[in-house]
Amino acid sequence: MDEFLLLLFNGLSIGSILLLAALGLAFSFGLMKVINMAHGEFILIGAYVTYFFQEFFAEPVFGPDGAKQGVMFLLSIVAAFFIAGLLGLLMERFLVRHLYGRPLDTLLATWGVGLIIQQIARSYDARNVPVTAPEWLSGALQLSDGLFLPYKRIFIIVLVILCLVGVYLYLYRTSNGRRTRAVMQNREIASSLGVATRRVDGLTFALGAGLAGVAGSALTLLGQIGPQLGTGYIVDAFMVVVLGGVGSLPGTVLAAFTIGVLNSFLEYNTTATMGKVLVFVIIIAFLQFRPNGLIAVRGRT
Repeated sequence: MDEFLLLLFNGLSIGSILLLAALGLAFSFGLMKVINMAHGEFILIGAYVTYFFQEFFAEPVFGPDGAKQGVMFLLSIVAAFFIAGLLGLLMERFLVRHLYGRPLDTLLATWGVGLIIQQIARSYDARNVPVTAPEWLSGALQLSDGLFLPYKRIFIIVLVILCLVGVYLYLYRTSNGRRTRAVMQNREIASSLGVATRRVDGLTFALGAGLAGVAGSALTLLGQIGPQLGTGYIVDAFMVVVLGGVGSLPGTVLAAFTIGVLNSFLEYNTTATMGKVLVFVIIIAFLQFRPNGLIAVRGRT
């Protein structure tokens, strides 16, 4: 039972990371049908914001043990959201907005932006750099003799829950959220009723980039970061979005945790590579029967 619970917890933690990476992409891809190949680099930006906060602000403000106190780490998560969101807004305003209706051009342009961000990170330091986790996240929660749950992964799961609550409140309790849902359901009717669809596009793109920045901050808890950090998550993020149903928030949540749990159990019984291959095969087979994903967005035709 301990082994089963540990595999389940690992699957949930993997799903939480995938959800953080895919949550923002679900909105930009679902709303604007934009294949943003630079989404992984927004994850990279969030990770480096956390690194810079620790490197240049933690010690001057809190002393030599400032990185261990964790206050600066929490502040860096907030800063990663706003900095990545601002860069996403600028990218939508000056690049993506001029390429709507041209998916191939958008794909190439965003891919180019991603390469530029990677090269900037390499110019700073081509090596992987470490981020010191707060002292209160070291260790694990012991539930039994053979079951230990790392505090870092518990924190990531809690962070994902907070992000989900925030996104839900934004979509269903604010006027901008209502406009976003209206544009996602029917852009033409929303525009004819006075909704500024371009403004909604910009805010939604910024929200997606900000959530990717939060994902980058969370990933610093799991290991070193480097210029290639975001590349490893862009394919998984698109996989979650497609499996969940394009533009469906509940579907994205369900898909992320489903892939995470499947990945955990299949890797345990096979190998890491074979487990990922089997996950892909299962998803491809499932999409043959439900091409709209787990939970498709309802609309009128």
